[in-house]
Amino acid sequence: MGITSRDVARLAGVSQPTVSRALRGDPRVSEDTVRKVRAAAEALNYVPSEAGRSLSTRVSHRIGVLVTDLTNPFYPHLVGPLHDELEERGYRMMLFTERSDAPAAAERLVDRSIDGMVLATSTLDSALPAELNRRGLPFVYLNREGTAPADAVVVDNRAGGELAARQLVESGHRHIGAIFGPDNTSTGRDRELGFRQALADAGIALRPAHVRYGPFEFETGLAALPDLLSARPAPTALFCGNDVVAIGVLDAATRLGVAVPEQLTVIGFDDIPMASWASFQLSTVRHDLHRMARTAAQLVVERVSGTYEGEPRRIVLTPRFVARRTHAAPAGD
Repeated sequence: MGITSRDVARLAGVSQPTVSRALRGDPRVSEDTVRKVRAAAEALNYVPSEAGRSLSTRVSHRIGVLVTDLTNPFYPHLVGPLHDELEERGYRMMLFTERSDAPAAAERLVDRSIDGMVLATSTLDSALPAELNRRGLPFVYLNREGTAPADAVVVDNRAGGELAARQLVESGHRHIGAIFGPDNTSTGRDRELGFRQALADAGIALRPAHVRYGPFEFETGLAALPDLLSARPAPTALFCGNDVVAIGVLDAATRLGVAVPEQLTVIGFDDIPMASWASFQLSTVRHDLHRMARTAAQLVVERVSGTYEGEPRRIVLTPRFVARRTHAAPAGD
């Protein structure tokens, strides 16, 4: 038989449960005892069994992260810092790519293989957050919010929409269009609300012919631009629900022979690293994706470890406009 935690306990002169607590970083174990246990484990070449630890303690030290589509360039820039922060805090990350956030998905999530969840893709009409609450699995909203109470880390999406609208108005645009995200997401809803409000404050109407909705995907921007440009008058500027949609618009503009920004200004949202690539140089509304992801990891660890048991916290990051080469005054102005 291999070396077990009982062998480590005998060598260290402590109980087997103390070995388990010491090796998982339980703050109730003294530093002196931790040192003795670690020395004994090293001497015996003992490697803790994660499966056995999970069964005996009902704690897996694993955090699930739920996204819908890893082909979307937005999500990988959240996954990296999430993984790093969780690892630094002694937790492993498990990535779930559920296509559905229906309650049935909870059956696959709440099986004692994870201690908590980070929801990076929740919709406003999703029943999953309420189901996770009912089942007692701690979770944190990341980037988006839902209706069930929980900790959340988000950008001020409404303020970001206002920033984009004011930038277009100050540049002299009056025929302004938008490709908004899904209205059943907090990001899509709030960015639209902020954008519309700032235009209304400036006395500019957002004509229905200049508005489209769609998923936060490249194909949304690619498909929407030809239709939007067929309106009369055509928009001279477009605000896109996120950078991925905006990059789809830039690709469509290249195919159509539309010069950006000379004929069409394009503004995105998020400032994913791809937005700053030389081939895009997308003007956009920036927020700190790295900080957002790490903060979400911190909050979920505090929940699952019991170091915080208070009311839900809502951390809101402040956006700012980043000027690159895809925006300018309208032609002829």
